[in-house]
Amino acid sequence: MKRSILAAATMLCASLLCFAGCTRPEPPAEEPDPEPPALHETVSVNNPVVQEDMADPHVLRWEDSLYIFTTGQKIYRSDDGAAWKQVGTLGLSPKWGTPGAGVWAPDIVKIGDKLAVYYSLSTWGDENPGIGVATADHPEGPWTDHGKLFLSKEVGVENSIDPCVFRGQDGKLYMIWGSFRGCYGAELTDDGLGFYGGVEYARDHKVLISGKPGPWDGSTFEGSYVIYRDGWYYYFGSSGTCCEGLRSTYNVRIGRSKNPLGPYEDSAGRALAGNGNVGDLILGSGGAFVGPGHNSILIDDDGTYYIFYHVWLNDNGEGKGRYFAMSVLTWNEDGWCTVKGRAPSKRVKAPYIAKTEE
Repeated sequence: MKRSILAAATMLCASLLCFAGCTRPEPPAEEPDPEPPALHETVSVNNPVVQEDMADPHVLRWEDSLYIFTTGQKIYRSDDGAAWKQVGTLGLSPKWGTPGAGVWAPDIVKIGDKLAVYYSLSTWGDENPGIGVATADHPEGPWTDHGKLFLSKEVGVENSIDPCVFRGQDGKLYMIWGSFRGCYGAELTDDGLGFYGGVEYARDHKVLISGKPGPWDGSTFEGSYVIYRDGWYYYFGSSGTCCEGLRSTYNVRIGRSKNPLGPYEDSAGRALAGNGNVGDLILGSGGAFVGPGHNSILIDDDGTYYIFYHVWLNDNGEGKGRYFAMSVLTWNEDGWCTVKGRAPSKRVKAPYIAKTEE
């Protein structure tokens, strides 16, 4: 009986093997196309990228190079997005402000065939700071100072510093300015050398963009910056204290609007104008990095968004800064951005700047 069962099993296995050997094998699955080779090498750098005082860094793309302008009139250049060196200063000596006032927080915009730098003229505790403008044909100058645009008391905005100038999709030129006592916006003339309708018109028609008038309120905003993306204007503002070393609480928050002068709201629908402690937090302290803020934005030639800012570095309990650092901004499907971890990283991919000959 056992021999019969064994013989039957042997015959069945042989039949199956024959059947398998006689059938046509399936063709191999088509292999996926290999990933395209990288178009260029990526370079990573350490944060802070430059360990020098580079407060309020404003980035400008010019031909095949990047430039950063800082408080104190310093100008830095990078030809690869990774290595930076100081290449000069603005060289301005304005005398129209409060005695002893210095040039702070420059904002640089290309208008026609000229570059315009909008600068704050202020000193600590200044009761009547203001904003001026200078022009040049090249980022490294020479810069021609056109002097005062307005003083705080002339335009009715306390602490009138930190200008942000941008062109709207309507072709008009706008400025947003102010610091912790309300940030306001108004239209400029086509050449950018004055307010549309003059200073008195701007005083009467300015629009509250973020924060609120009144005493200093660090829960509101300064260091305004605006970009346009996919039908929205995005407002970046810095809250907290900027300049107290390791006690600094600076951070960057955002809101957005369909219109250049707002109203701007955060993702929870809270208005930035008239309120404190609002805006989506996208960058704050973390690890050895303290008080990042007063940012500008760069889009590199790969389409990657970067946020440039200054930050304090905790070096074994000693606060060093305000150093220049940068982070990548990532966007979600709802059209909101943030920095990974909402804090600076130790390493960051350098922006890619394509060269003309490539």
